[in-house]
Amino acid sequence: MKDMLIDATRMVRGRLKGRLPTGVDRVDIEYVRHFRARALAVLRLGPVWVTLPPERSDRLFGRLLEPEADLRMVLTRCCAAARLGLPRGDGIFLNSGHNGLERPDYSAKLRRSGTRPLFFVHDLIPDTHPEYCRPGDAEKHRRRLVAMLSLARGLAINSEHTRQALVEHARRRGCGVPACVVAPLAPARLPPPIGDPPLAHPYFVVLGTIESRKNHLLLLNMWRSLVNEFGAGAPRLVIIGQPGWECEQALDMLERCEVLRGYVLNLSRCGDTQLALWLHHARALLIPSFVEGYGLPVVEALAAGVPVIASRLPVFRDIAGDIPEYLDPTDGLGWREAILDYTTPYSPSRRMQLRRLETFRAPTWEEHFLRLDDLIARIMAESRRTQPLRSPPRRDLEGIVAARRRI
Repeated sequence: MKDMLIDATRMVRGRLKGRLPTGVDRVDIEYVRHFRARALAVLRLGPVWVTLPPERSDRLFGRLLEPEADLRMVLTRCCAAARLGLPRGDGIFLNSGHNGLERPDYSAKLRRSGTRPLFFVHDLIPDTHPEYCRPGDAEKHRRRLVAMLSLARGLAINSEHTRQALVEHARRRGCGVPACVVAPLAPARLPPPIGDPPLAHPYFVVLGTIESRKNHLLLLNMWRSLVNEFGAGAPRLVIIGQPGWECEQALDMLERCEVLRGYVLNLSRCGDTQLALWLHHARALLIPSFVEGYGLPVVEALAAGVPVIASRLPVFRDIAGDIPEYLDPTDGLGWREAILDYTTPYSPSRRMQLRRLETFRAPTWEEHFLRLDDLIARIMAESRRTQPLRSPPRRDLEGIVAARRRI
């Protein structure tokens, strides 16, 4: 029985653009993997929404779970059989990636459909730290939060830190928080690392999108100093991540700083097989972020048995306890000392962290979805909440015709 609707728009758009999966994408993929048997796919084509029938939904979900699959042909065939709009009913409507929630028509369509929205909250960073985001992102994200708090019958939240930030945001707005569950994210399903170390020199890994809040500049300036001081004896730095926003200075250093050439590598496209190998042989994962909503790279590194040197952020302690080496993200001298220590073959600090790491138990997707399935069961068991429906807007026939042509 198909009692769920999944908004797959963000996943489809990312794949069509050739974008490698980010942390949000990995959550989307796992939600499709878990719920595909009971869900229909919803796609937003401009102002027009379409719902794929069961067989076509399953086909699209299957392609989304294949990293190398070409979506274009299957997407055309699936959309050709789609029906306009959302089916009315009281099933669960799932959006696990924030996308689209800032649009007024999104909320209006969900209210008219009678579905029970369930959203995943990744972070409140544009609201709490707008200085690290694109201009306009703060207001955009606040509109998303308004939609979540006013529409949701349930919220899945990645960490206790994020839940507390959401509660504080709701308190400032004078509203409540829907039923929610904190369900930590599991590490990526990486293949076993196979092969010799990819570098002959000791190296450190930074994993994640290159953007200002990740504090790459601290490391790049430090590495220039290390190379000037130690020359060929300096450790290497491997930055695995795609360019994001507000990262021009970091990209300029990566592209134009001759001192760093050969000592700092940027792998903007790195598949899971390569990632597993780079992580496995690293001296440590470095994550000097100013702010994070979760910190999936921390979980992935610790799950792979790799030490972590991280910023002293509450969310990292939520998910990793006292295992990592914690430093202030502005403490350049402290980061330099820790990196030089962990570079040495018999680093006492690294050995101590490896012993602490033996106690780490990574979250699993099974545990995640046990909590989420319990929340869904509670939502479905409740009597349906009555809400006044807004008057439906006039249908834009030209928009519908244009959408059909795009299909």
